[in-house]
Amino acid sequence: MTQILDKPVRAASIVGDAERTARRKTLLHWIAVHSLGVSAALFFVLPFVFVVLTSLMSDQQALTRDLVPKTWEWDNYSRVLDTPGFVTWWRNTLLYAGLGTVLTVVSSIPVAYALAKFRFRGQRLALMLVISMMMLPPQVVIIPMYLFWAKQFDLAGTLWPLIIPMAFGDAFSIFLLRQFLLTIPNEYLDAAKVDGCSELRTLLKVVLPMARPGIAAVALFQFFYAWNDYFGPQIYASENPAAWTLSYGLESFKGAHHTDWNLTMAATVLVMAPVILVFFFAQKAFVEGVTLTGVKG
Repeated sequence: MTQILDKPVRAASIVGDAERTARRKTLLHWIAVHSLGVSAALFFVLPFVFVVLTSLMSDQQALTRDLVPKTWEWDNYSRVLDTPGFVTWWRNTLLYAGLGTVLTVVSSIPVAYALAKFRFRGQRLALMLVISMMMLPPQVVIIPMYLFWAKQFDLAGTLWPLIIPMAFGDAFSIFLLRQFLLTIPNEYLDAAKVDGCSELRTLLKVVLPMARPGIAAVALFQFFYAWNDYFGPQIYASENPAAWTLSYGLESFKGAHHTDWNLTMAATVLVMAPVILVFFFAQKAFVEGVTLTGVKG
């Protein structure tokens, strides 16, 4: 009789042990995942923290063993902004990144829409050409392009050779948008056409509102690329300091203040801050656009 009563007790004990083991495994998995996440976050954040703290140090304390400023030198930023040409570099970068992003998005959307939703002869060939342009390094065509803009249009020493081509689309932006537009069901487009919408109105009224995450991702990619571009301004604008961007001007600033590391770090923070702020406020749309892109092939 006792053995019969002990069996349910043993079964309950075994179930309890299994539940405790499962909870323990879940807790250990949570700790491991979050530990890796915190470690990765520190790996990326600590260099930025070091740059910010160094930018607030005095000339004597910068790049010493002291990690925290003894005196917080906030005027380092005003000294950087007062540097001749720095505000001009900032304005040129805003023009290059802002206008270039708008032109790229506006010109890439119709091409991506045609490749995603139209059926025409040579469609696959057109897509292959777009992909091929993505694989073509800019250094391969930089000499003939420079001669074209410098000799034919006399635009050497300006940023217009970098901005004007963006009005004709960008291969990466076209491909990314095309992949996103493939996720939009064709039934929405068919319903709009049944209601009498033209292709242009369907694109503007139906496709664009549904493609906002993809458009935001493309715009951010293009903005980050233009803001950080060093190669293009070096080729076209190096001979004219009035046309320098922040990325190229920062190299000149570092050369002029190679012993003032606090000022160099302050200039670096001023260059990075707009990009960080833009990503911080638009990260939701950016992540959503990248996540949904490429669902269909």
